[in-house]
Amino acid sequence: MQEPPIRALIAPVTPLQQNCTIVWCSKTSKAAIIDPGGEVPRLLQALEQHKLTLDRIWITHGHLDHAGGAAALQEATGVPIEGPHPDDAFWIDEITASGAKWGMPDARSFTPDRWLGDGDRVSLGETEFEVLHCPGHTPGHVIFFHRQARFAQVGDVLFQGSVGRTDFPRGNHQQLIDSITQKLWPLGDDVRFVPGHGPMSSFGQERQTNPFVADEVLAGA
Repeated sequence: MQEPPIRALIAPVTPLQQNCTIVWCSKTSKAAIIDPGGEVPRLLQALEQHKLTLDRIWITHGHLDHAGGAAALQEATGVPIEGPHPDDAFWIDEITASGAKWGMPDARSFTPDRWLGDGDRVSLGETEFEVLHCPGHTPGHVIFFHRQARFAQVGDVLFQGSVGRTDFPRGNHQQLIDSITQKLWPLGDDVRFVPGHGPMSSFGQERQTNPFVADEVLAGA
């Protein structure tokens, strides 16, 4: 059996149980932490436990539970923050105030070292992820896709049996549906994904069973 190019570990963080994901290059053990919403000491402990070297911090979107720990993680490690799309800058600017309001006083705003756009690529050791801009839940939401591993981290765009909320400022339900059907589905039914909350699923399973975006549901809309 050939070793997979990447490995992943899901570490739910914050009272909202957001799926922070540690992904790493199997050959080099260089890791990225996707959406470090909080509990930074626990994330650093997980890196040490698996003998990984943090190389990147990747952010899908600017909401508190996904990005609130990015500043502290960068301070602790010195690695660059990449993402989200610049349209989410206003959300990142609100993180400190939102953290105080929602009982996450350690959450802080930051400025990414690199904003990401549709079609960008981010590297990790000897492997590479594709970036797709998927607005709707937030205007600057991006997802990270590893084509060879058939793996995606989709943040709050899509969940097992549900889709992201669009009632936040600058959310847009039709944009979200378009992002899912025009950006995610073409990647392939066999792609397994980590959502922002809850269990993993595959695009194929959601096209069959998701009450919001299953093929049959959208055909009858």
